[in-house]
Amino acid sequence: MRILLSMMALITVTTGAEKPNILFIFADDLGWKDVSYQGAEFMETPRIDAFAKTGMVFTDGYAPAANCQPSRACLLSGQYTPRHNVYAVKSTDRGPKNLMRLNPIPNKSGIPQEELSIGDALKAAGYATGIFGKWHLGGPDGAEPLKQGFDVYYDSAMGGNPNSSTGKVQEDPKGVFSMTEEVHKFMKANVEADKPFFAFMSHHAIHTLWEAREETLEYFKNKAKTKEEKGLALYAACTKDLDTGVGILLDSLDELGIADNTLVVFTSDNGGHIASLQEPLRGNKGAYYEGGIREPFIVRWPEVTKAGAESGIPVSSIDLFPTFADAAGAVIPETKILDGETLRPVLAGKGELKREAIFWHFPGYLDRPVTRGRDDKFRTRPVSVIRKGDWKLFLYHEEWVLDGGKEKIESNHAVELYNLAEDIGERNNLANAEVARRDELLGDLLAWFEKTDAQLAEQKD
Repeated sequence: MRILLSMMALITVTTGAEKPNILFIFADDLGWKDVSYQGAEFMETPRIDAFAKTGMVFTDGYAPAANCQPSRACLLSGQYTPRHNVYAVKSTDRGPKNLMRLNPIPNKSGIPQEELSIGDALKAAGYATGIFGKWHLGGPDGAEPLKQGFDVYYDSAMGGNPNSSTGKVQEDPKGVFSMTEEVHKFMKANVEADKPFFAFMSHHAIHTLWEAREETLEYFKNKAKTKEEKGLALYAACTKDLDTGVGILLDSLDELGIADNTLVVFTSDNGGHIASLQEPLRGNKGAYYEGGIREPFIVRWPEVTKAGAESGIPVSSIDLFPTFADAAGAVIPETKILDGETLRPVLAGKGELKREAIFWHFPGYLDRPVTRGRDDKFRTRPVSVIRKGDWKLFLYHEEWVLDGGKEKIESNHAVELYNLAEDIGERNNLANAEVARRDELLGDLLAWFEKTDAQLAEQKD
């Protein structure tokens, strides 16, 4: 605790224009293809679509991990997975043990209290801080929100609430509407107190078990024409109720007269459930192909972004900590490592980011295969990934550690390389065709291992 207090004391706050409020809306398991503006054919998200037209859409926005817990750990800490060792939900050895060729790196359950969090940073910068909904980082290695810089924590969809993950028709599916109401109250109270706020709406929707209002579910049941659509009716209804909740929050900003001074971000923690095909993207939640990590990603920052703007620059939720700190005028101490960058230059249309690449690292196993996955037993085996420009390289630990590493790279299938500009579906592995590009990205990835002390899954005794 003394370390955290020392770091917080080092945070300084810049002065200048009125600080913007920050509203962060975080969906759970919402895929890139689950929103209408990205081409969803059965799902309907009119409020998210309308919001996209008011700010900047990142076509190549990413989650920093392919499932819930590590994605949140990266967001909260502003750091890639090797720095905090939160890699999965509960365990990194999920699946048939006899098919695991390596020992996975053990998982941690959360971020320690002494690690400066996004909540700590914004609170020290004078913001009221509140999180509403899913936390998922409390375990023995972590701490609850009220010990991670949040003044307020409210979650109506957990703790025995009758609306908690029943998979049935609900008046308050996944707690969307009760939590939205609490966010509104939080924002209103701080507007009246003339205090800037950070409101983190951390939805449980659309994670299973899906829930929906009766009228929403009936609408999609009536809309469904094919067997596939009928099977997606509850999924689509849950998504539509989430969308309605997003709309209510955006309307609240107008009602409170603060829309012009509120930075709003909407994205998701990982790719969509396997029930929802993400084509043309490959894979789903839990995989590090595009369908597991590419997300809807929208930012509206009045006086910074232009309505209807679009960017193809790869960005990640790892960038939100420095972006929010920038907006708040908080200067983070040099002792705090942040792996992302503020998105302000891109949002303002005045430049690109300094970095050349973004990274993912998962030294473990996740069970249940995904659409067009590499494996018919696992969503992913141990893997590390780099995206640099249009190119994306996968390094699979099993083949790298056990099957000859770089010396056998032409034949051991340790590396996959894709040109996403030409092959967004990751169908054409160019590892042996684009050798110079492969070796360049591989070298960058191995250098990143050294920088972050990233550990590969280990050879069994």
